Amino acid sequence: MDQNMITAENVTNYLEQTILKRKADNGGFLSSIAHKQPCPVATSWAILACLACGNKTEAIKIARMYLSTLQREDGRICLDENYTAAFWPTALAILAWQGATDYKNQYNQAIQFLLKTTGIHYKKKADSPLGHDTSIQGWPWIEKTHSWTEPTALSILALKIAGCTEHARVKEGLRMIMDRQLDRGGWNYGNITIFGKELFPIPDSTAIAISALVGSVSRADIDKSIYYLKSQIDKIKAPFSLGWGILGLSAWNERPANIEEKITESLALQKKYGAFQTPLLSLLLIACKAPNGLPGIFRTES
Repeated sequence: MDQNMITAENVTNYLEQTILKRKADNGGFLSSIAHKQPCPVATSWAILACLACGNKTEAIKIARMYLSTLQREDGRICLDENYTAAFWPTALAILAWQGATDYKNQYNQAIQFLLKTTGIHYKKKADSPLGHDTSIQGWPWIEKTHSWTEPTALSILALKIAGCTEHARVKEGLRMIMDRQLDRGGWNYGNITIFGKELFPIPDSTAIAISALVGSVSRADIDKSIYYLKSQIDKIKAPFSLGWGILGLSAWNERPANIEEKITESLALQKKYGAFQTPLLSLLLIACKAPNGLPGIFRTES
């Protein structure tokens, strides 16, 4: 479908078609048509998008098979086979394998990897310029680095959906997320203040954080953050922020109005910046299809 023909009425059809066209012969998904090799992040997000659509069983099956070939012995899924330290796609793989009985072993190995893995944490010195509690364990983007908001929230989402809500690591991760909430509301990459100056919130970090917190904290605990995100959602055009913003608010029964129109406006940016990558298109499609947020897309075996 030509980008000039995308409307609010056909936007989900456009997203589905575009994502499926990026399926490689080995079952994985390309980040874009220009890429020659599929990648775990694009594949995981495409699986989630197919789950949200509910009628792409064969595409899901072979994509999960491809994803299983990327798993390392310790259970991690790496961003790139030559850079195993970047293990954050493991959380996405857990979501992609959710409910798939054929990949129960891979699924369990990935869960165990996350549960026993953390970033670098340390007791904060009295003269530290950082505002957050550096001793609370979460998850990092990259092995042997500090934990931050988004990889921690993604890991919590995956582990909670997998049934690990009461695990000590998940509870610690939830405590880390709450510790990083800004006084004014919202989250950024994972700090509160630097040299005593409060940092600004970011819509996507806020949305991922509140998605992870559903069912674990009260509305009153994060109401200021929900209010912040609601105040921003009509201004957002970037696909990553918009997709997560819709999902985060939807998870707290604050689903925005005119979602298809908002996504159509976001897709129009492709005329200026080029085609969006598969994870972004998938995120936008899931936002259209998941009225209760990301966890709502999961059904019994697909």
